[in-house]
Amino acid sequence: MKNKYIALVTVMLFFGCKSVENNKTVASVSKIEVVETSEIASNLKFLSSDELMGRQIGTDGIDRAALYLSETLMNMDIQPYFETYRDEFEVNGITTSNIVGIIPGTDKKLKDEYVIIGAHYDHIGTSESVEGDELANGANDNASGCSAVLALAKEFSKANLKRSVLVVFFSAEESGLLGSIHLAKKLRKLNVYAMYNFEMLGVPMEKTEHLVYQTGIGISNMADKINEYAGKIIVGQLPEEMKYQLFRRSDNYSFYLEFNVPSHTVSTFDFKNYPYYHHVKDQYEFLDSNHISNVVNELNIPLQKVINSNADEIYVYEK
Repeated sequence: MKNKYIALVTVMLFFGCKSVENNKTVASVSKIEVVETSEIASNLKFLSSDELMGRQIGTDGIDRAALYLSETLMNMDIQPYFETYRDEFEVNGITTSNIVGIIPGTDKKLKDEYVIIGAHYDHIGTSESVEGDELANGANDNASGCSAVLALAKEFSKANLKRSVLVVFFSAEESGLLGSIHLAKKLRKLNVYAMYNFEMLGVPMEKTEHLVYQTGIGISNMADKINEYAGKIIVGQLPEEMKYQLFRRSDNYSFYLEFNVPSHTVSTFDFKNYPYYHHVKDQYEFLDSNHISNVVNELNIPLQKVINSNADEIYVYEK
């Protein structure tokens, strides 16, 4: 999420969520499998390790992260969407890359519609020194989101999904959402159905009945549908959203502007539960891999049902 606020006004409404016992309007999804915490922890630990140098664009560290993400997708048999996994672009003369894979849909009509799941993998490199340490590892921001997307991608790749899914890891989010802006414009002719972005999921929220909050919750029926498909309230709202303009501060916003489709970020960073935003102590050992696994396991099947939903079942409310 960006630390430069964009002072625009958004009306965020929280719509009541209905539970259902059986949803007969969506296609079958893969059986519920528990995502292994150890695999999430392994990805999280590597992506936030010192050897990646804080994953700042233009460094060997972010190149190593890009290679790791590409190889992990390849090992899942998720193919690159472009000629290679790397979608290159420039930021002030520095070449960097989004990482983009595709899980093809199986429905004759709906396979030409795309759901995008994503997380940014870049970080700020260094921050204010604490006890001689200047390296900002970016564990919560956003190795945690990347680990969740990798886990979901693995589950989606084993499922029989109607729509196609793009799995994206964005670069240059910390430079002003530049990776997602670049990719959204590059894909502007694509039939995008929805976009779901994962950001700062490393520790549980405090004093809340829902597991995650979704930015821009009143802009579409996405949260209502996810909760309906889950049969319980998983997704809710963060009261601080308006104050910090969160809907506009992560990569979901680029796709909302370009496609005007449901495009949201989910997070569990609530401004009280983790004191290390853009801090050198944003490190692996302070995060809860079990919590990230729980987020993935709770969202897995509802998101598969979003991907398999009937035409126009997920939509943006009229302005």
